[in-house]
Amino acid sequence: MTSTTIERPGRTGGPGTGPPASTSARRGRFRVRITGSAIGDRVYGAAVTAFAICVPLLLLLIAIEIASAGWPAFRRFGFSFLTSSAWDPVKGTFGAAPAIYGTLVSSLLALLLATPLALGVAVFLSEFAPRAIRQPVAFLVDLLAAIPSVVYGLWGIFVLVPVLRSPVMPFLRDTLHLGGIPLFSGPAYGPSMLAAGVILAIMILPYISSVSREVLLAVPRSQREAALALGATRWETISGAVIPFAKSGIIGGIILGLGRALGETMAVTMLIGNRPQISASLFAPGYTMASLIANEFSEASGDLHLSALMAVGFTLFVITLIVNGIARWLVWQVSRSAGGRAG
Repeated sequence: MTSTTIERPGRTGGPGTGPPASTSARRGRFRVRITGSAIGDRVYGAAVTAFAICVPLLLLLIAIEIASAGWPAFRRFGFSFLTSSAWDPVKGTFGAAPAIYGTLVSSLLALLLATPLALGVAVFLSEFAPRAIRQPVAFLVDLLAAIPSVVYGLWGIFVLVPVLRSPVMPFLRDTLHLGGIPLFSGPAYGPSMLAAGVILAIMILPYISSVSREVLLAVPRSQREAALALGATRWETISGAVIPFAKSGIIGGIILGLGRALGETMAVTMLIGNRPQISASLFAPGYTMASLIANEFSEASGDLHLSALMAVGFTLFVITLIVNGIARWLVWQVSRSAGGRAG
């Protein structure tokens, strides 16, 4: 009787041990795919990390370069460079106080003029506008941000300044110059701090309006329905439920507009009058840090003059960082408060 031995694959020992060749090949390909995917993830993570590090590194390099270029002016004049009003390249005397004052006043004036108008446009487009006109009006408002700065400057010279010089400034001087407040006093030159503030308000309006509109549209519908169910009117719903819910985003849009106003150069240079003086009247010409650099950088012949302009640029850089830092802090505070109320 002949015995037959049956060899079964997958058992240990014997010529038939181990998995089939096809299974081993599939496992090998799977290991290759896992290894390749892990390598790709590591490369992708390293590349993204490097790109993220480049942003603060670039910011730091810009700050170091501007600060080192402006250090001779800071070293010679000290803190008085920020408080002195004397700017005389011939005598080698430089003080940035008028430019700092003009930058802050024109930007704050632009915010005071643009914020109510921008919020009104945002509320209308998000709450009241019919669908047929919502998109066209939103497109036209956003189109204001695409107009070049020099075009705003030309429009301001030929349209805005004559209007301000003739009917607007005399009216403000005669009706609002009360109690000795000098905001609207003095001759009506036309090119002035008021003209710069008005043109800046027009330029930052689309930024505030666009951000505020998107934030208002993102408010949940249940927020509105809950207020209406409690008996609130349409306006009470908007003012008491919708706008407080979107407060952090609205503040972010306002600060975005402020950052745009702080660094604006060409239109302000064409309308502010470019006189290095500090005046309480909005009718008087002034200077901003950006317009000062734009006007004199190409004419700076001495090393000290060039260093003073770079010091002004570094001061503008620091002010912009401080403003954005305060904005981030405000948004964080509002978001935390909203989260605490929701909790």
